[in-house]
Amino acid sequence: MPVLIQRGLALAALAVVTPVLAVLAIAVRATSRGPAFHRATRVRPGGTFTLYKLRTMRVAATGGGPAITAAGDRRVTRLGGALRRTKLDELPQLWNVVRGDMALVGPRPEDPRYVDLTDPLHAEVFGALPGITGPTALAYRDEERVLADAARGVAQAQGREQVSDEDIDQAYRDVVLPKKLDMDRAYLASRTARIDLGILGRTIGGVLGRTTRP
Repeated sequence: MPVLIQRGLALAALAVVTPVLAVLAIAVRATSRGPAFHRATRVRPGGTFTLYKLRTMRVAATGGGPAITAAGDRRVTRLGGALRRTKLDELPQLWNVVRGDMALVGPRPEDPRYVDLTDPLHAEVFGALPGITGPTALAYRDEERVLADAARGVAQAQGREQVSDEDIDQAYRDVVLPKKLDMDRAYLASRTARIDLGILGRTIGGVLGRTTRP
């Protein structure tokens, strides 16, 4: 799907969801101390950009702990957990699409700490414009739980029951990220506008399903 069309769709969607986004931002501010929005550095072709999300963690905790979040992370607020489950915390990324930092559909944007552009696979995947959704976003809707299970496996392999921040980091680098990269490479090799529209439709359906689930 052409990037300009995606930017136009994102602008239209942003106009529709702005009232919802405003209510959620107020709720974030009202339920925990700190700003409504979280800014994160992510990789895009040619460098990095600032990705916007609704804040889901306590401010005092955002500077510590692993760079990624596994299930049961105590840094996540109660409201933040609900926002993550429904993916509503990612609504501000529509602005990233409008700005041209992202696309609606593409590989998920990655933290620079996990990117090695000297690796041909990394260079290929992160050479594409990242997307709000994509094949890995759909396949890893419950990534936090997948990562927690992988981290337990790392800890147990070293004879420990307690999972450390280092275990979570290693599990992401060695177990989760390689699978996501392989999936994104296959997607990029065969992507079409029809495939992108299908992914977008499945994503919207999944979000609506999660937000209406009791």
